[in-house]
Amino acid sequence: MIGILGAGNVARALAPALSAAGHGVAIGTRDSLASTAAAAEIAVNALPGAVSVDVLGAMRGALAGKVLVDVGNAVEQGPDGFAARLRYPNLAQELQRALPETRVVKALNTVGPAPLMADPGSLAAPPSTFLCGDDPAAKKVVAGLLADLGWPERSIIDLGGVANAWWPESFVLMVRPLVAALGPVPFALAVAH
Repeated sequence: MIGILGAGNVARALAPALSAAGHGVAIGTRDSLASTAAAAEIAVNALPGAVSVDVLGAMRGALAGKVLVDVGNAVEQGPDGFAARLRYPNLAQELQRALPETRVVKALNTVGPAPLMADPGSLAAPPSTFLCGDDPAAKKVVAGLLADLGWPERSIIDLGGVANAWWPESFVLMVRPLVAALGPVPFALAVAH
């Protein structure tokens, strides 16, 4: 079972798509986060990035031994609501430190809005997503989930360990100028290769 921790836009995008792909899915709301994490084989961090470390760190036991897919961006927002700076140099690495017995894998955080995570083919050009994590088997599990969401293997780029997650996490700082240039349209980072 996949436990989506958080009930916002990410959960609303991923839950139906993962369910349609044949996965059992539970959404952990404020009152059911710990029980959802404990019951899940794979957890998805769909919490606001700014609170993820504190909230998930308190569930260390419930998440021990699990794969945690971190799709978040932890930012401090400017007055215009866009990211002004990263809250941590590397959110995924902070999560891995707080959850040493959990296998953290960064993915999908360069895709927005959230519905694109479950529908990568809806853009004019195929987007890329990046995997960062220290456990190769966990990255393989996440790559399988991404394939179930419609991500072609060619679009999934393994950047190495969790320490490298700061590269894709930094992409969120480009959102403000991209929206200024393109308008409020769906977009994602794509690597042509």
